[in-house]
Amino acid sequence: MGWHKRQHTALDEPKNPTTLADMIHEGLSVFCWCNRCGHNSTVDPVPLATALGPLFPVPELGGRMRCSLCQARDIATRPAWPSHGGGQIARHI
Repeated sequence: MGWHKRQHTALDEPKNPTTLADMIHEGLSVFCWCNRCGHNSTVDPVPLATALGPLFPVPELGGRMRCSLCQARDIATRPAWPSHGGGQIARHI
C-alpha cells in the first residue's frame, strides 16, 4: 500500500480496530477483497490468530496477504458481517 493511501485509510479506521480475538468470539470470518482485480474470499480467523496473535487488528491483515487470483498485495480486510436479508423492508401493520 502506498504512503498516500495509508495516510487516507488511517483517517477512516476506528481508534480501536476489531481484532482476531473479537472475530473468533463473534463467530465471524474475515472478508478479504483484492483492490486490484476484485477477487474476494472469506478466511477463518482461528489459524490467523494462532500465527499472528489474537490481538492482531483485522484491518492490518491485508498487508500480510496476497490475492490468490492475481497475486497482488493490495488487499482490504474487514469482518464478514452476515447478510441483512437482501434489502427487504419490514412493513408495519
